[in-house]
Amino acid sequence: MDAWRQVAAGRGRARGRAAAVPSSGNGVPLGGAGGGRVKGSGNAVPSVPSPGGAATLAASGRRQRSTGGEAPQTPGASAELTSQRKFEEIKKANEAAARKLVEENCSSSSSEEEGDEDLEGKQGKIVANTFISYTTHTDGDIHELERTKQYLNEAFQAGAMTCLICIASVKRNQAVWSCSGCFCIFHMPCIQKWAKDSQFLVSSVTDEDFGKKDYPWPCPKCRFEYKRSETPSRYYCYCGKVEDPPLDPWLVPHSCGQVCEREFKPPCGHKCLLLCHPGPCPPCPKMITTTCYCKKAKPIPRRCSAKQWSCQLPCGRKLLCGQHRCENPCHAGTCQPCPRVSRQKCVCGKKEAERSCASPVWHCDQVCGKTLPCGNHTCEQVCHVGACGACPRSGKRSCPCQKSKFSLPCTEDVPTCGDSCDKVLECGIHRCSQRCHRGPCETCRQEVEKQCRCGKHTKRMPCHKPYLCETKCIKMRDCQKHQCRRKCCPGNCLPCDQNCGRTLGCRNHKCPSVCHRGSCYPCPETVEVRCNCGNAKVTVPCGRERTTRPPKCKELCSRPPTCHHTSQEKHRCHFGSCPPCHQPCQKVLEKCGHSCPASCHDQALVKQTGRHQPIGPWEQPAEPAFIQTALPCPPCQVPIPVECLGKHEVSPLPCYAVGPYSCKRLCGRMLSCQNHTCMKECHQVTQVDGCTGKNKAGPECLQCEEGCSKPRPLGCPHPCVMPCHPGKCPPCVQMLRLKCHCKITSLYVECRKITTADINEKNLLSCCKNQCPKELPCGHRCKEVCHPGECPFNCNQKVKLRCPCKRIKRELPCNKIRENQVSVECDATCKEMKRKASEIKEAEANAALEEEKRRQQAELEAFENRLKGRRKKNKKRDEVAVELSVWQKYKSYLLPVFGVMVAVLVWYIAYGVD
Repeated sequence: MDAWRQVAAGRGRARGRAAAVPSSGNGVPLGGAGGGRVKGSGNAVPSVPSPGGAATLAASGRRQRSTGGEAPQTPGASAELTSQRKFEEIKKANEAAARKLVEENCSSSSSEEEGDEDLEGKQGKIVANTFISYTTHTDGDIHELERTKQYLNEAFQAGAMTCLICIASVKRNQAVWSCSGCFCIFHMPCIQKWAKDSQFLVSSVTDEDFGKKDYPWPCPKCRFEYKRSETPSRYYCYCGKVEDPPLDPWLVPHSCGQVCEREFKPPCGHKCLLLCHPGPCPPCPKMITTTCYCKKAKPIPRRCSAKQWSCQLPCGRKLLCGQHRCENPCHAGTCQPCPRVSRQKCVCGKKEAERSCASPVWHCDQVCGKTLPCGNHTCEQVCHVGACGACPRSGKRSCPCQKSKFSLPCTEDVPTCGDSCDKVLECGIHRCSQRCHRGPCETCRQEVEKQCRCGKHTKRMPCHKPYLCETKCIKMRDCQKHQCRRKCCPGNCLPCDQNCGRTLGCRNHKCPSVCHRGSCYPCPETVEVRCNCGNAKVTVPCGRERTTRPPKCKELCSRPPTCHHTSQEKHRCHFGSCPPCHQPCQKVLEKCGHSCPASCHDQALVKQTGRHQPIGPWEQPAEPAFIQTALPCPPCQVPIPVECLGKHEVSPLPCYAVGPYSCKRLCGRMLSCQNHTCMKECHQVTQVDGCTGKNKAGPECLQCEEGCSKPRPLGCPHPCVMPCHPGKCPPCVQMLRLKCHCKITSLYVECRKITTADINEKNLLSCCKNQCPKELPCGHRCKEVCHPGECPFNCNQKVKLRCPCKRIKRELPCNKIRENQVSVECDATCKEMKRKASEIKEAEANAALEEEKRRQQAELEAFENRLKGRRKKNKKRDEVAVELSVWQKYKSYLLPVFGVMVAVLVWYIAYGVD
């Protein structure tokens, strides 16, 4: 049950110890150099290497001390060297981490201030976005949002939102639950365990109804009760719209970012206009038209949260006395009792007294005394209203045992009936054995075998006496720590009445409650955490003062400066020593007389040297010590303009480094060849011919040893044969191999002739004097001599041309045919042959048409015969024999032969004449 308390206590006890650093197989920490730091300190603790490496290194140290010399290079010695090297690497990494930590601490105050300003700006934007809908509807009036704004600020402040069950901070990425009564926020697992433990504690008071009834559970802070069914099981945002709201750095923690829309309390019909937010909703900002309490004034527009108002006129409503009216100003609710005094009679009218009008009805202390209708008795009621009623002794009356009834006058008493009383006695088991009697029955005196209350002993004794044994109960009470120890306990042991006295989670106070089972209530005390100067403070639950960050103080630090400056830099109140001074040193340097521009270095942190070094990684090293000391001023950095050796530029050099220097550029001076420049690095050049020109090379410059690289004439592929020289290159006399225009013959021509010739001369030099081998578009070969460009289209070669029917043939020039200047037409003979051929085709077509008609007629007759029906099988059908002609029998053979003969005849007429 107290597991969460043990975890919290363990977390508090472990605070300040060194965190465990996972290491690899060779002993190097996996987390880097900073992985072994102790929380809350600036010292680095090196990780312990593997046991094998430590033992090997220890053995190596013992052997070296025993022999006094170098160990032989064996496999064991190589392992020792490896361990030593690893130890040195870890040592250097820790030293670097210590230096880095010192630098971070030196600039911590300024970085924290900048980070705080950025954080405040970001929080301000989120709060403004949360209130934007509310301020839009209220015209910027947010004076009623202070309580809600306080909850929002606590949601952003580190350590302000604390779970009162586990006394731990509530982070942005943790599932939470908010109480609807006090709006306190708890971790979801904590509140679920709290509800379960509370129900178990109440159910365990009595064994008979354990776990059967639906007991409520209270909020740990305000004790607002919830049903068992209301135990939280899922994580929702504040407004309850979104389950598991995503983590968004630009929204309030645990908010969905949507409009709240929760009903106002008390309900007014409107909904909250803020974005999803913690804490209570602010008053309703809607404007409504309403009248005053007495309804006399005209309706005016007012805020819905302040819709009830008083017109300050007299109320005028009739009071309960029925005589006076209310004289108070317009007010809410019922009118006050009438303050006037008047003489009023009692209910029965016998007495009259001065009484307040607020209570006109009153009763005196006299008995009524009126005679009842029987005429024998008087009314015994005290001052009353209405008739006295009938005589209570009239009608049928029963005897004392209620077994017999008698009709007697009201003046006579009812006698006893003589039968046994037989009423159940006080014990509830036996009945009265006396005769009918008046008054109460006597005490039951029968002896019975009675069992004690705890059920362990029996005894024979009078029925009216209770029996309690002397046995003490040994059962544990509800706290499960103390025994009941009550005599003859029936089993329902009373709750433990001893004091709990356990130390609470704050570790400052003890539990004042009665001894109980489960976790104690959180400490109700609060503690103030103040800044160094005490002006700023924050109130936190007791126990959180050790882990809560002190509040940011906006007051300036008032400590005197510790350096040579008269005043220190302005910075806010802080704990610990002041940050290093960053003002310019401004001390006068002795060598050059300039002022030191560096930051103040009167109190620099320097690591103390000459301390004891650890023998091996198994020895716990001492913490590095840093001392504050004044460092000398750095070299003067005032820029002095200085010209380089080659006089290329004038650069500002630090005052301490003024002197001849090289700009590292190329010299760039023109060499004697007038084609190249000096490629040496910037160097000193002596005077040349009595001048100090920056473009002329001197004796210190390089001598040109390259060949001529001047551009050659267009078309000349040969380089110049002379070394690098000034002026123009001589003409090229090398032979150049060229192809003729027809690309068949190779020609050799001097390079200078080609490069100096014009277009016509180049065409003559490239001609091979042979016939052009190219073909013209008509398919004939070009008749011209080797020439450049396209061949001229002037072919005169003879070509045969025929008429359309291919019978007449002529020879004509190729160029005239290509230009469609001549053509061959058919004559009369050709036309006669075409006419005869067409007549033959027409005769064939007519014959084929006649044959098709006869075939169709035969098919029609056969179809009609099938429609007439068949005759009997023993009779033969009448057959009509139709004899075909020779043409009809053999026309399928004669037509192709005749067509071939006509074609041969036409071809012979067309081509046989030639």
